[in-house]
Amino acid sequence: MSAIKQFTTRDVEPGERARYWNEMAAQRYAGSKVDAAYSGDFTGKMWTWNLGPLAMLRPRTNACRVTRTPAAGTEDRLILHLQCRGIGNYQQGGTVTQLEPGDAVLCTTGAPYVIELTRHETLVVEFPRHLLEKRIGEIDRRLVTKLPGTSPSLRIFHDFLLSLWQQGYREEHHAGWEDEVSSLFFDMLAMALRGADFDHAKRSEPALAQQVRAIVEARLQDPQFSVVGIAQQCSLSVRAVQKVFAAMGTTPSAYIQERRLARASEKLVAYPEATITEIAFDHGFNDSAYFARCFRRRHGVTPREFRTRN
Repeated sequence: MSAIKQFTTRDVEPGERARYWNEMAAQRYAGSKVDAAYSGDFTGKMWTWNLGPLAMLRPRTNACRVTRTPAAGTEDRLILHLQCRGIGNYQQGGTVTQLEPGDAVLCTTGAPYVIELTRHETLVVEFPRHLLEKRIGEIDRRLVTKLPGTSPSLRIFHDFLLSLWQQGYREEHHAGWEDEVSSLFFDMLAMALRGADFDHAKRSEPALAQQVRAIVEARLQDPQFSVVGIAQQCSLSVRAVQKVFAAMGTTPSAYIQERRLARASEKLVAYPEATITEIAFDHGFNDSAYFARCFRRRHGVTPREFRTRN
């Protein structure tokens, strides 16, 4: 495993700092350059680390402007920027995205990009495009699109990266550690991207759909709860409520049962002391045998088998 290396402009003459920094950065990311005229008296510190297919960089600098042009004859790779401190404006292909601490963005090395940064610290990872595509599918629509730091999935991924850097200072790891960690990196980045999609869909969901979902979650224990109860609470007709669920790709009864079964499966694992009959009754089922049949249709196993496996 390669060791983490550190570079700093501290002992470099002020007039030579941008040149020194660019030489160090170009060794890691070909075509990248700090605009010295923009940054003025440039100062910075940079940590670098290669981990399997991951080329990682952790720069900390004063305000600067960074440009990168594609290197001839190189494969199109992806580059992840995760803003830890400061503000960054990322520009590529006519799109501009502003990142605040906790946000992230994916760019491609196949096209020029410009980054304008305040005093900052950033986690940067470059990697082969195909290793992410095989997990998440089509990538282009995700480029230069902010992944918000408010997303729980991105926060988990961010914590993972910070923890990974801490582990990198240890000298020894078991055989195969690099491959395992890099595989985990791609799985967790794919999770963060799917989480961002989910959060965006929730924000764009009509307010009425959000209200209907909240009512269902609050009434799952009531075995008499149905579309009629939703309509009454929303002051709508049953037909209007059915249209809301149709837009969600389901029906009221199917959605209610799906949420009951999902919550019941969670409780089967979280509360091993609770009987299956108790869990069935707690989630709106009056008949434990009917609950078991519905559960098996959804999960392919009985509630008892599900609990044992999990």
